[in-house]
Amino acid sequence: MKNLTLFVLTTLLFFSCETKKKEAEKTPETQEKQIAAVSPDMMESAVIYEANIRQYSKEGSFDAFTKDIPQLKQLGVKVIWLMPIFPISETKRKATGGEFASEIEDPEERKKYLGSYYAVSDFTKINPEFGTIEDFRELVKTAHDNDIYVILDWVPNHTGWDHTWLKTNPEFYTKNAKGEITDPLNEDGTPVGWADVADLNYDNKELRKAMVKDMKYWLTEEGVDGFRCDVAGSVPTDFWVEAVPQLRATKDIFMLAEAWEPELLKDNLFDMAYGWDTHHRMNHIAKGEETVADWDKRMKQIDSLYESDDILMNFVTNHDENSWNGTIEERLGKGAEAFTALAYTAPGMPLIYSGQEYDMKHRLKFFEKDEIPKEKGAMWPLLEKLGTLKNTHVALHGGKNAASYTKLTSSVADKVLAFKREKDGKSVYYIGNLSKDPVITKIDLTGSFTNYMNDDMIMFREGQDVALQPWQYFILVN
Repeated sequence: MKNLTLFVLTTLLFFSCETKKKEAEKTPETQEKQIAAVSPDMMESAVIYEANIRQYSKEGSFDAFTKDIPQLKQLGVKVIWLMPIFPISETKRKATGGEFASEIEDPEERKKYLGSYYAVSDFTKINPEFGTIEDFRELVKTAHDNDIYVILDWVPNHTGWDHTWLKTNPEFYTKNAKGEITDPLNEDGTPVGWADVADLNYDNKELRKAMVKDMKYWLTEEGVDGFRCDVAGSVPTDFWVEAVPQLRATKDIFMLAEAWEPELLKDNLFDMAYGWDTHHRMNHIAKGEETVADWDKRMKQIDSLYESDDILMNFVTNHDENSWNGTIEERLGKGAEAFTALAYTAPGMPLIYSGQEYDMKHRLKFFEKDEIPKEKGAMWPLLEKLGTLKNTHVALHGGKNAASYTKLTSSVADKVLAFKREKDGKSVYYIGNLSKDPVITKIDLTGSFTNYMNDDMIMFREGQDVALQPWQYFILVN
């Protein structure tokens, strides 16, 4: 009997050990990959991608976007900015043309209008139009598995008219003389034009606490890596002074302000702001309304307004520009490639907007379903090549320890832009004819270089004439 008992115990111990051994062997396979913490080093060489989930695919879903994330890595993308993923208010939901969807009598026609992403009805829920919270989690996991960070488009200035705070905390909102909650107003009291949202009043201390609480939820519970904050300059700066340190205390994060104000970049508030005026210079030069001299003024303005560790986002398009001001083709014409290359080589971080990588040539609808093209043309290989250079060449660092920017002299200064980026003894040069006319110019540059875009060798000699066709550009590396 003793021997039988001993046999049974030995057998159970053996199987127990084998089970634990197999479980231990399985553990590494089931462990989720941990992405490195957000860091200044990442920001130096990053490309950021703005994802319009609704319009990215026929399905308009998280899942349809998630499966393409590994491809975005090929473009050098290190940060995905998701346009608002939250439920959209039904009350005062906007329709194309400016009217409210509720004013449309035909119920089938009314269904077409999905409203603005920026009329949020709940900051802690997922828009069912895009999928479920599990689908969102899979998106974040896939991005992290590909060493890409995810930031959410946050809308702190206002809410949709269905937000629960309108019932539970009406004191959170701006009110007129009659005590009525208002949509956002200009300084003179006139409407901004965003009738589908209710303006938040940051004089209320409890609102501030509630906003920070909702932001923290996505950092601590859902693993996102920061925020792009809509109209950040319209929210009192002292709120950001109060809020951002609390957010950063939870984890290392990346903060992008939809704003130009330099004060938002001070004291470790936001990491990056919009290069709006840089973008406007490109649009105006492309149309012949300004010249390279205006670009040079902008570069000097940046030096005077911003500190050396401030980052600006460079872009030739984004969701606002595409839907309201025109496609890349409409605004930049035949100069589109030269200005895209400029966005990557100038100081800062370049942006890709959904559809840009697929040569999108139409304005996406904003309040109803639309779809970007998904066929690779000329833009994909261009962005892939530019993204590789941005990711790997120290002379294109554009973060808190950016490479230097030095203008080079051209004898045709109003049309030819030439500059040098340099760091740690490495250099990259941009030379471009930013005009519709062919030019012959002399450039203050000597030596032998590789034209990065086609691997041709180019020799520059002192006093040499350089012929450039309209919108022709070079990116030169030693």
